[in-house]
Amino acid sequence: MARIVMKFGGTSVANIERIQNVALHVKREVEAGHEVAVVVSAMAGVTNQLVAWCKEAMPNYATSEYDAVVSSGEQVTSGLLAIALNNLGIKARSYQGWQIPLRTDSTHGSARIQGIEGDALSKDLSSGTVACIAGFQGVSPEGRIATLGRGGSDTSAVAIAAGIKADRCDIYTDVDGVYTTDPRIVPKARRLPRVAFEEMLEMASLGAKVLQVRSVELAMVHNVRVFVRSSFDAPDAPQIGPGGLPPGTLICDEEEIVEQQVVTGIAYSKDEAQITLRGVQDKPGVAAAVFGPLAEAHINVDMIVQNISDDGTTTDLTFTVPVADYERAMATLRAGNGAIGYAKIDGASDVVKVSVVGIGMRSHAGVAAKAFAALAANGINIRVIATSEIKISVLIDTAHTELAVRTLHSIYGLDQA
Repeated sequence: MARIVMKFGGTSVANIERIQNVALHVKREVEAGHEVAVVVSAMAGVTNQLVAWCKEAMPNYATSEYDAVVSSGEQVTSGLLAIALNNLGIKARSYQGWQIPLRTDSTHGSARIQGIEGDALSKDLSSGTVACIAGFQGVSPEGRIATLGRGGSDTSAVAIAAGIKADRCDIYTDVDGVYTTDPRIVPKARRLPRVAFEEMLEMASLGAKVLQVRSVELAMVHNVRVFVRSSFDAPDAPQIGPGGLPPGTLICDEEEIVEQQVVTGIAYSKDEAQITLRGVQDKPGVAAAVFGPLAEAHINVDMIVQNISDDGTTTDLTFTVPVADYERAMATLRAGNGAIGYAKIDGASDVVKVSVVGIGMRSHAGVAAKAFAALAANGINIRVIATSEIKISVLIDTAHTELAVRTLHSIYGLDQA
């Protein structure tokens, strides 16, 4: 018998029929003898409607009241799932975030989890009760509902799994696992049986949408084994796949992966914009003058490249920001040019970041050179390069996205079964 947290996203609980299908998945695990907690998102489209109502009521709304409104979507789903389970003869009850309690800080709309008191929840699970938990929410130090930001139900699920010492956390979504790249671009993309925490963290932050970044961070810190599974598989389908694992992809510690590939996957993100400051004086304090105001404006900076002139007096500084913050970043830098002193500012939003990810890169030379040569052979110009121990990211023109992804996927042998 194991203790399992199951998480179902918005498309998995989009209507009553799908909620009843989720109940059958839960029933299967209960009948297998497991203790089960279920974390649910709002039904598909509900959160968007709630957000729209907040904006319609008052554009400059109080974030604490915003949280009170938007958190109701998950509360509805958790109650409906408990009803569906009870109808199947499974003892179940709904939980809101404050009833666990899942404690957060006071940053309404994007709160951070500070702790979980899971004793009451564990007691219910031990007695055979299925806990149907509203994801995406907790309780602030002031006793108010606080939400974790969009996609926060994944984070809720992993945090609860850590808090109640669950054996695993199954994230059910509309895909059946983590693939070597986007199958819509590369039909030969393969589902991966296992992915290391570090790899998944890189892939999630670099554009893969399967898991929310904060949930992967939590899983890695607390060593919570996470399965990515499809809620659209039949509830009575075989539950043992290759290697004795449930169907899907296991996100786990690197030590659980016996045979490591050099490259695990290719990720891409169109949420990028490039900014270049030309003719910046090369002197101490300039970088702080550039990036300090951006940080104060809560604009995240990613890839950074600096090119110093031949005489060492000036430099060109190129970096990327989220495309949604592009205009705001340009305005911030123009307003701060008195302190920065650049000669010219250029920008582009028609760019994409394509990344090669794999823990095997640590012990293999020539991985980057292979990528650069392949892109050059296909006439793809690289604007910016950034690397870490287990990734290589290049910024290229958006028009070359599909060609770059297909090229990199092929040269590293990821097309092969």
